[in-house]
Amino acid sequence: MAKKILENNNNLMYSVMKMYAIKIEKLTRKFNGFVAVDHISFSVNHGELFGLLGPNGAGKTTTINMLSTLLKPTSGYAEVAGFDVSKNRGAVRNNIGIVFQEPALDNRLTGRENLEFHAMMYGLSKKERRKRIKGVLELVELTDKADVLVENYSGGMKRRLEIGRGLIHKPKVLFLDEPTLGLDAQTRRHIWQYIKKLNEEGKVTIILTTHYMEEADYLCERVAIIDFGRIVVLDTPQNLKNVLGGDVVSIEVAPMEKGFEIFKKFPWVKKISQHNGIINLNVEQGEKKIPLLMKIDQQEKGLEIKSVNLRKPTLEDVFLHFTGKTIREKEVSQNERNREIVRRRMMRR
Repeated sequence: MAKKILENNNNLMYSVMKMYAIKIEKLTRKFNGFVAVDHISFSVNHGELFGLLGPNGAGKTTTINMLSTLLKPTSGYAEVAGFDVSKNRGAVRNNIGIVFQEPALDNRLTGRENLEFHAMMYGLSKKERRKRIKGVLELVELTDKADVLVENYSGGMKRRLEIGRGLIHKPKVLFLDEPTLGLDAQTRRHIWQYIKKLNEEGKVTIILTTHYMEEADYLCERVAIIDFGRIVVLDTPQNLKNVLGGDVVSIEVAPMEKGFEIFKKFPWVKKISQHNGIINLNVEQGEKKIPLLMKIDQQEKGLEIKSVNLRKPTLEDVFLHFTGKTIREKEVSQNERNREIVRRRMMRR
């Protein structure tokens, strides 16, 4: 009997160890017929820093809102920290922290008072509140600004305080919805360092949404590219870039059609595409291929190579490869789609 109990306990411990921090199966959300999130499935490991990368309007925030119990799924299943987001909303909320896309601080309070209020909402004792507030302020380097009104904080300071607030109750999972939106490049890099530190030292599972390619590449262990509510591809940033193979040589040439026909015949060209007047070649050892391209310019009459650019593949190239457009173009088309939906609804009234 004792042996059987021990075996059962071991099996239970193994199951818990295998349990994901986040698990999603065919999760869907519709708004009056409009499918914002369309049967997405993925999982996030304990302690992982996972990214949802996509243009504005792709369904990233809607996904976060469902996982944090702010929105009910239309269909599908999701669990966070082992709890069903539809059936155990209270338990989910006790185990998560969230930094919203829009600022959610009280500017009339100090940084310390904002943290104090949030800690009280989670029922922490006075002694525990003081301890955790002190630790959080040190973590986000705001100890010297703790008693300054938030209205006098810079954008980066406010973002750091919001991240600290999301950690005050020691959540198992932290959601960051566009955490660096609207910040300058230097401040954005500063915030990245805090996020990395939280994940690596605090072992906090983080799911981050962003439309900044370099942010996803720098921070995330794995990235899911989401477009029009669907997961297009999911893997590590490096594996996604490896799909393209080698370097990217971008060529501005005239006439475009003639250049395209010539370049695609070369055996060392793994992939060729054209976009916005530029021909992109995916090749190995791109620096050795540029002299060959210059020779072609001299040999082919009526062909002029105006410029050549060599670079390593980026997630922007990956996005273009899998969706056919850059993320910025997708944002424009998504906005047009949303306007068309609104127009049709207005016509039906």
